[in-house]
Amino acid sequence: MDFTLDAEQAALRDAVRGLLGKAYDTFETRRAVTKEEPGWSDKTWQQLAEMGVLGLPFAEADGGMGAGPVEVSIVAEEFGRVIAPEPFVEAVVLAGGLVARAGTDEQRSEILGKLAEGTLVPAFAHVEPGSYFSEVASGVPATKSGDGWALAGVKEPVLGGARADLLVVSAAVDPSTGSGTNVGLFLVEADASGLTRDGYATHDGGRAARVTFKDTPAAALGEAGADQSGAIAAVIAEAQIAYGHESVGAMQTALEQTTEYLKTRKQFGVPLSTFQALTFRAADMYVSLELARSTVTWATLVLLDGGNAAEAASRAKLQVSKAGRHIGQEAIQLHGGIGMTAEYSVGHFTSRLTAIDHILGDGRHHLNTLVKTLDDHTVVEPLP
Repeated sequence: MDFTLDAEQAALRDAVRGLLGKAYDTFETRRAVTKEEPGWSDKTWQQLAEMGVLGLPFAEADGGMGAGPVEVSIVAEEFGRVIAPEPFVEAVVLAGGLVARAGTDEQRSEILGKLAEGTLVPAFAHVEPGSYFSEVASGVPATKSGDGWALAGVKEPVLGGARADLLVVSAAVDPSTGSGTNVGLFLVEADASGLTRDGYATHDGGRAARVTFKDTPAAALGEAGADQSGAIAAVIAEAQIAYGHESVGAMQTALEQTTEYLKTRKQFGVPLSTFQALTFRAADMYVSLELARSTVTWATLVLLDGGNAAEAASRAKLQVSKAGRHIGQEAIQLHGGIGMTAEYSVGHFTSRLTAIDHILGDGRHHLNTLVKTLDDHTVVEPLP
Protein backbone atom coordinates (compact mmCIF):
# COMPACT_ATOMS: atom_id res chain seq x y z
CA MET A 1 0.00 0.00 0.00
CA ASP A 2 1.42 3.38 -1.03
CA PHE A 3 1.32 6.00 1.74
CA THR A 4 3.25 8.69 -0.16
CA LEU A 5 1.61 11.92 -1.31
CA ASP A 6 1.21 12.66 -5.00
CA ALA A 7 2.46 15.91 -6.52
CA GLU A 8 -0.77 17.85 -5.95
CA GLN A 9 -1.07 16.68 -2.35
CA ALA A 10 2.54 17.60 -1.65
CA ALA A 11 1.95 21.02 -3.18
CA LEU A 12 -1.10 21.48 -0.93
CA ARG A 13 0.96 20.54 2.13
CA ASP A 14 3.74 22.94 1.21
CA ALA A 15 1.31 25.78 0.49
CA VAL A 16 -0.58 25.40 3.78
CA ARG A 17 2.66 24.95 5.71
CA GLY A 18 4.05 28.11 4.16
CA LEU A 19 0.92 30.15 4.92
CA LEU A 20 0.54 28.99 8.52
CA GLY A 21 4.27 29.09 9.15
CA LYS A 22 4.32 32.72 8.11
CA ALA A 23 1.14 33.59 10.03
CA TYR A 24 2.53 31.98 13.20
CA ASP A 25 6.25 32.50 12.67
CA THR A 26 6.86 32.61 16.41
CA PHE A 27 4.88 31.28 19.33
CA GLU A 28 4.50 34.83 20.62
CA THR A 29 2.49 35.59 17.49
CA ARG A 30 0.05 32.83 18.36
CA ARG A 31 -0.16 34.00 21.96
CA ALA A 32 -1.02 37.52 20.78
CA VAL A 33 -3.72 36.27 18.39
CA THR A 34 -5.40 33.99 20.92
CA LYS A 35 -5.52 36.74 23.54
CA GLU A 36 -7.88 38.83 21.39
CA GLU A 37 -11.40 37.94 20.25
CA PRO A 38 -12.42 35.84 18.44
CA GLY A 39 -9.24 33.90 19.30
CA TRP A 40 -8.01 33.48 15.75
CA SER A 41 -6.96 35.63 12.79
CA ASP A 42 -9.57 36.82 10.28
CA LYS A 43 -6.72 37.64 7.90
CA THR A 44 -5.35 34.10 8.02
CA TRP A 45 -8.89 32.69 7.64
CA GLN A 46 -9.40 34.76 4.50
CA GLN A 47 -6.04 33.66 3.11
CA LEU A 48 -7.04 30.04 3.66
CA ALA A 49 -10.26 30.75 1.76
CA GLU A 50 -8.35 32.30 -1.13
CA MET A 51 -6.16 29.21 -1.24
CA GLY A 52 -9.26 26.99 -1.48
CA VAL A 53 -8.66 25.27 1.86
CA LEU A 54 -12.05 26.17 3.38
CA GLY A 55 -13.92 24.54 0.51
CA LEU A 56 -11.58 21.58 0.19
CA PRO A 57 -13.96 18.65 1.00
CA PHE A 58 -17.09 20.04 -0.65
CA ALA A 59 -18.40 19.27 -4.12
CA GLU A 60 -17.54 21.72 -6.87
CA ALA A 61 -21.26 22.22 -7.53
CA ASP A 62 -21.54 23.58 -3.97
CA GLY A 63 -18.61 25.96 -4.36
CA GLY A 64 -15.95 23.58 -3.06
CA MET A 65 -12.82 21.91 -4.42
CA GLY A 66 -14.06 18.31 -4.56
CA ALA A 67 -11.14 16.92 -2.57
CA GLY A 68 -11.23 13.94 -0.20
CA PRO A 69 -10.21 12.88 3.31
CA VAL A 70 -6.51 12.63 2.42
CA GLU A 71 -6.39 16.32 1.51
CA VAL A 72 -8.31 17.21 4.67
CA SER A 73 -5.82 15.21 6.73
CA ILE A 74 -2.90 17.08 5.15
CA VAL A 75 -4.37 20.44 6.12
CA ALA A 76 -5.29 19.30 9.64
CA GLU A 77 -1.76 18.07 10.27
CA GLU A 78 -0.29 21.39 9.21
CA PHE A 79 -2.67 23.16 11.59
CA GLY A 80 -1.35 20.95 14.36
CA ARG A 81 2.29 21.67 13.60
CA VAL A 82 1.85 25.29 14.72
CA ILE A 83 -1.39 24.68 16.71
CA ALA A 84 -3.05 27.32 14.56
CA PRO A 85 -6.23 28.50 16.32
CA GLU A 86 -8.41 28.91 13.22
CA PRO A 87 -11.45 26.55 13.41
CA PHE A 88 -10.71 24.38 10.39
CA VAL A 89 -12.00 21.08 11.78
CA GLU A 90 -14.84 22.72 13.71
CA ALA A 91 -16.21 24.85 10.88
CA VAL A 92 -15.23 22.95 7.73
CA VAL A 93 -15.16 19.26 8.70
CA LEU A 94 -17.87 19.24 11.39
CA ALA A 95 -20.41 21.98 10.68
CA GLY A 96 -19.71 22.15 6.95
CA GLY A 97 -19.64 18.37 6.71
CA LEU A 98 -23.13 18.13 8.20
CA VAL A 99 -24.49 20.66 5.73
CA ALA A 100 -22.82 18.80 2.86
CA ARG A 101 -24.23 15.44 3.96
CA ALA A 102 -27.73 16.40 5.18
CA GLY A 103 -28.59 19.72 3.53
CA THR A 104 -30.82 20.37 0.55
CA ASP A 105 -29.32 21.51 -2.75
CA GLU A 106 -30.19 25.11 -1.91
CA GLN A 107 -28.76 24.90 1.62
CA ARG A 108 -25.53 23.32 0.41
CA SER A 109 -25.03 25.89 -2.33
CA GLU A 110 -25.69 28.89 -0.10
CA ILE A 111 -23.93 27.83 3.10
CA LEU A 112 -20.97 25.92 1.71
CA GLY A 113 -20.32 28.55 -0.93
CA LYS A 114 -20.05 31.26 1.71
CA LEU A 115 -17.96 29.03 3.97
CA ALA A 116 -15.55 28.34 1.12
CA GLU A 117 -15.30 32.09 0.45
CA GLY A 118 -14.52 32.76 4.10
CA THR A 119 -17.56 35.00 4.58
CA LEU A 120 -19.53 32.61 6.83
CA VAL A 121 -18.26 30.64 9.83
CA PRO A 122 -20.62 27.88 11.07
CA ALA A 123 -20.39 25.92 14.33
CA PHE A 124 -21.88 22.59 15.39
CA ALA A 125 -23.91 22.78 18.62
CA HIS A 126 -24.25 19.20 19.80
CA VAL A 127 -22.77 18.51 23.25
CA GLU A 128 -25.11 19.08 26.19
CA PRO A 129 -24.00 20.07 29.72
CA GLY A 130 -23.84 17.29 32.27
CA SER A 131 -23.81 14.54 29.65
CA TYR A 132 -21.00 12.33 28.41
CA PHE A 133 -20.18 12.34 24.71
CA SER A 134 -22.78 10.71 22.47
CA GLU A 135 -23.75 10.87 18.81
CA VAL A 136 -27.38 11.45 19.83
CA ALA A 137 -28.98 14.51 21.44
CA SER A 138 -31.89 14.62 23.85
CA GLY A 139 -31.60 17.75 26.01
CA VAL A 140 -32.73 20.20 23.32
CA PRO A 141 -36.19 19.43 21.87
CA ALA A 142 -37.36 20.78 18.52
CA THR A 143 -41.08 21.42 18.11
CA LYS A 144 -43.13 22.59 15.17
CA SER A 145 -43.87 26.30 15.23
CA GLY A 146 -45.98 27.53 12.33
CA ASP A 147 -44.10 26.80 9.12
CA GLY A 148 -40.84 26.27 10.97
CA TRP A 149 -39.38 24.89 14.19
CA ALA A 150 -38.54 26.18 17.65
CA LEU A 151 -35.69 25.03 19.91
CA ALA A 152 -35.40 25.09 23.70
CA GLY A 153 -32.57 24.05 26.03
CA VAL A 154 -28.80 24.42 26.34
CA LYS A 155 -25.76 23.28 24.37
CA GLU A 156 -22.31 23.46 25.96
CA PRO A 157 -19.51 23.54 25.11
CA VAL A 158 -20.03 24.79 21.55
CA LEU A 159 -16.59 25.25 20.02
CA GLY A 160 -16.45 28.64 18.31
CA GLY A 161 -20.09 29.17 19.23
CA ALA A 162 -19.81 32.82 20.27
CA ARG A 163 -18.23 33.89 16.97
CA ALA A 164 -20.22 31.65 14.62
CA ASP A 165 -22.42 33.27 11.99
CA LEU A 166 -24.61 30.16 11.82
CA LEU A 167 -25.28 27.32 14.25
CA VAL A 168 -25.94 23.75 13.12
CA VAL A 169 -27.87 22.31 16.06
CA SER A 170 -28.78 18.72 16.88
CA ALA A 171 -32.12 18.32 18.62
CA ALA A 172 -34.72 15.72 19.58
CA VAL A 173 -37.63 15.97 17.15
CA ASP A 174 -41.09 16.40 18.71
CA PRO A 175 -40.55 14.27 21.85
CA SER A 176 -44.16 15.00 22.90
CA THR A 177 -45.45 12.81 20.07
CA GLY A 178 -43.61 9.75 21.31
CA SER A 179 -41.14 9.81 18.41
CA GLY A 180 -38.38 11.49 20.36
CA THR A 181 -35.76 8.98 19.27
CA ASN A 182 -35.31 10.99 16.07
CA VAL A 183 -32.38 13.36 16.13
CA GLY A 184 -32.84 16.24 13.72
CA LEU A 185 -30.45 18.93 12.52
CA PHE A 186 -31.45 22.57 12.47
CA LEU A 187 -29.99 25.87 11.33
CA VAL A 188 -30.11 28.84 13.70
CA GLU A 189 -29.03 32.32 12.62
CA ALA A 190 -26.66 34.23 14.90
CA ASP A 191 -29.24 37.00 15.48
CA ALA A 192 -32.22 34.68 16.09
CA SER A 193 -34.65 35.66 18.85
CA GLY A 194 -34.37 33.73 22.12
CA LEU A 195 -30.75 32.83 21.40
CA THR A 196 -28.11 33.57 24.06
CA ARG A 197 -24.42 32.86 23.57
CA ASP A 198 -22.00 33.20 26.48
CA GLY A 199 -18.47 32.83 25.17
CA TYR A 200 -15.31 32.04 27.10
CA ALA A 201 -11.67 31.10 26.52
CA THR A 202 -10.55 27.47 26.80
CA HIS A 203 -7.28 26.30 28.35
CA ASP A 204 -5.69 25.60 24.95
CA GLY A 205 -6.22 29.15 23.68
CA GLY A 206 -9.44 28.39 21.82
CA ARG A 207 -12.98 29.63 22.33
CA ALA A 208 -16.22 27.93 23.33
CA ALA A 209 -19.68 29.06 24.37
CA ARG A 210 -22.73 28.14 26.37
CA VAL A 211 -25.64 28.45 23.94
CA THR A 212 -29.16 28.77 25.31
CA PHE A 213 -32.33 28.44 23.23
CA LYS A 214 -35.70 29.82 24.39
CA ASP A 215 -38.34 29.22 21.72
CA THR A 216 -35.62 30.05 19.21
CA PRO A 217 -36.75 29.86 15.58
CA ALA A 218 -34.86 27.35 13.48
CA ALA A 219 -34.94 25.88 10.00
CA ALA A 220 -34.61 22.15 9.40
CA LEU A 221 -31.36 21.09 7.75
CA GLY A 222 -32.44 18.77 4.98
CA GLU A 223 -35.74 16.93 5.26
CA ALA A 224 -37.93 18.35 8.03
CA GLY A 225 -38.33 15.98 10.96
CA ALA A 226 -36.03 13.34 9.46
CA ASP A 227 -33.71 11.31 11.69
CA GLN A 228 -30.20 12.64 11.02
CA SER A 229 -28.37 10.49 13.56
CA GLY A 230 -26.66 8.56 10.78
CA ALA A 231 -25.33 11.74 9.19
CA ILE A 232 -24.16 13.01 12.58
CA ALA A 233 -22.31 9.76 13.36
CA ALA A 234 -20.64 9.73 9.92
CA VAL A 235 -19.45 13.34 10.11
CA ILE A 236 -18.27 12.93 13.71
CA ALA A 237 -16.11 10.01 12.57
CA GLU A 238 -14.62 12.20 9.83
CA ALA A 239 -13.89 14.93 12.36
CA GLN A 240 -12.35 12.47 14.84
CA ILE A 241 -9.92 11.33 12.15
CA ALA A 242 -9.13 14.93 11.18
CA TYR A 243 -8.47 15.80 14.83
CA GLY A 244 -6.16 12.77 14.93
CA HIS A 245 -4.07 14.27 12.15
CA GLU A 246 -4.02 17.63 13.91
CA SER A 247 -2.71 15.84 17.00
CA VAL A 248 -0.02 14.10 14.95
CA GLY A 249 1.17 17.48 13.68
CA ALA A 250 1.30 18.85 17.23
CA MET A 251 3.13 15.77 18.52
CA GLN A 252 5.65 16.05 15.69
CA THR A 253 6.53 19.60 16.68
CA ALA A 254 6.65 18.76 20.40
CA LEU A 255 9.08 15.92 19.68
CA GLU A 256 11.24 18.12 17.43
CA GLN A 257 11.42 20.83 20.09
CA THR A 258 12.31 18.28 22.75
CA THR A 259 15.10 16.59 20.78
CA GLU A 260 16.54 19.98 19.84
CA TYR A 261 16.50 20.99 23.51
CA LEU A 262 18.31 17.80 24.49
CA LYS A 263 20.99 18.51 21.88
CA THR A 264 21.62 22.11 22.94
CA ARG A 265 20.95 22.26 26.70
CA LYS A 266 24.03 21.38 28.71
CA GLN A 267 24.29 19.82 32.15
CA PHE A 268 27.65 19.16 33.85
CA GLY A 269 29.33 20.63 30.79
CA VAL A 270 27.82 18.21 28.25
CA PRO A 271 24.58 18.20 26.19
CA LEU A 272 21.62 16.42 27.75
CA SER A 273 21.54 14.13 24.71
CA THR A 274 24.68 12.41 25.98
CA PHE A 275 22.69 10.92 28.86
CA GLN A 276 21.43 7.55 27.67
CA ALA A 277 18.32 7.51 29.85
CA LEU A 278 17.09 10.77 28.30
CA THR A 279 17.72 9.61 24.72
CA PHE A 280 15.79 6.42 25.46
CA ARG A 281 12.83 8.50 26.65
CA ALA A 282 13.00 10.60 23.47
CA ALA A 283 13.09 7.40 21.41
CA ASP A 284 9.95 6.18 23.19
CA MET A 285 8.27 9.46 22.25
CA TYR A 286 9.17 8.82 18.61
CA VAL A 287 7.66 5.31 18.77
CA SER A 288 4.41 6.73 20.20
CA LEU A 289 4.29 9.34 17.45
CA GLU A 290 4.76 6.82 14.65
CA LEU A 291 2.17 4.44 16.11
CA ALA A 292 -0.32 7.31 16.21
CA ARG A 293 0.61 8.47 12.71
CA SER A 294 0.22 5.00 11.18
CA THR A 295 -3.13 4.38 12.92
CA VAL A 296 -4.58 7.72 11.88
CA THR A 297 -3.31 7.27 8.32
CA TRP A 298 -4.94 3.84 8.20
CA ALA A 299 -8.21 5.34 9.46
CA THR A 300 -8.06 7.95 6.71
CA LEU A 301 -7.66 5.25 4.07
CA VAL A 302 -10.59 3.32 5.57
CA LEU A 303 -12.66 6.49 5.25
CA LEU A 304 -11.44 6.97 1.68
CA ASP A 305 -12.39 3.41 0.72
CA GLY A 306 -15.85 3.62 2.30
CA GLY A 307 -15.13 1.14 5.11
CA ASN A 308 -16.24 1.17 8.73
CA ALA A 309 -15.16 4.73 9.46
CA ALA A 310 -16.71 4.83 12.94
CA GLU A 311 -14.66 1.89 14.19
CA ALA A 312 -11.53 3.14 12.47
CA ALA A 313 -12.02 6.58 14.01
CA SER A 314 -12.38 5.05 17.49
CA ARG A 315 -9.18 3.06 17.04
CA ALA A 316 -7.34 6.16 15.86
CA LYS A 317 -8.77 8.32 18.64
CA LEU A 318 -7.67 5.80 21.28
CA GLN A 319 -4.12 5.56 19.91
CA VAL A 320 -3.85 9.34 19.59
CA SER A 321 -5.12 9.76 23.15
CA LYS A 322 -2.38 7.50 24.52
CA ALA A 323 0.34 9.00 22.35
CA GLY A 324 -0.68 12.60 23.01
CA ARG A 325 -0.61 12.12 26.76
CA HIS A 326 2.77 10.35 26.60
CA ILE A 327 4.47 12.81 24.28
CA GLY A 328 3.01 15.90 25.92
CA GLN A 329 4.00 14.88 29.42
CA GLU A 330 7.46 13.72 28.38
CA ALA A 331 8.07 16.92 26.41
CA ILE A 332 7.40 18.98 29.54
CA GLN A 333 9.47 16.67 31.76
CA LEU A 334 12.48 16.62 29.45
CA HIS A 335 12.42 20.42 29.20
CA GLY A 336 12.62 20.66 32.99
CA GLY A 337 11.33 23.79 34.71
CA ILE A 338 11.06 25.82 31.50
CA GLY A 339 8.49 23.35 30.17
CA MET A 340 6.05 24.42 32.90
CA THR A 341 6.12 28.12 32.04
CA ALA A 342 3.38 29.83 30.04
CA GLU A 343 6.03 31.68 28.04
CA TYR A 344 7.42 28.49 26.55
CA SER A 345 5.52 26.74 23.76
CA VAL A 346 5.85 23.08 24.68
CA GLY A 347 3.26 23.30 27.47
CA HIS A 348 0.77 24.85 25.05
CA PHE A 349 1.22 21.95 22.63
CA THR A 350 0.43 19.61 25.52
CA SER A 351 -2.63 21.69 26.38
CA ARG A 352 -3.91 21.45 22.81
CA LEU A 353 -3.29 17.69 22.71
CA THR A 354 -5.26 17.36 25.94
CA ALA A 355 -8.13 19.43 24.53
CA ILE A 356 -8.30 17.34 21.34
CA ASP A 357 -8.34 14.18 23.44
CA HIS A 358 -11.57 15.32 25.09
CA ILE A 359 -13.30 16.54 21.91
CA LEU A 360 -15.81 14.04 20.48
CA GLY A 361 -15.04 11.43 23.12
CA ASP A 362 -11.79 10.89 25.02
CA GLY A 363 -9.59 7.81 24.97
CA ARG A 364 -11.57 6.05 27.70
CA HIS A 365 -14.83 6.55 25.80
CA HIS A 366 -13.39 5.02 22.64
CA LEU A 367 -11.81 2.15 24.55
CA ASN A 368 -15.24 1.32 25.98
CA THR A 369 -16.74 1.62 22.49
CA LEU A 370 -14.21 -0.82 21.02
CA VAL A 371 -14.55 -3.28 23.89
CA LYS A 372 -18.26 -3.65 23.08
CA THR A 373 -17.35 -4.90 19.58
CA LEU A 374 -15.10 -7.77 20.73
CA ASP A 375 -17.86 -10.36 20.38
CA ASP A 376 -18.56 -9.20 16.83
CA HIS A 377 -15.32 -10.75 15.55
CA THR A 378 -15.01 -14.37 14.54
CA VAL A 379 -12.63 -16.68 16.40
CA VAL A 380 -9.25 -17.11 14.71
CA GLU A 381 -7.85 -20.62 14.89
CA PRO A 382 -4.25 -20.75 16.19
CA LEU A 383 -1.54 -21.72 13.76
CA PRO A 384 -0.31 -25.32 14.06
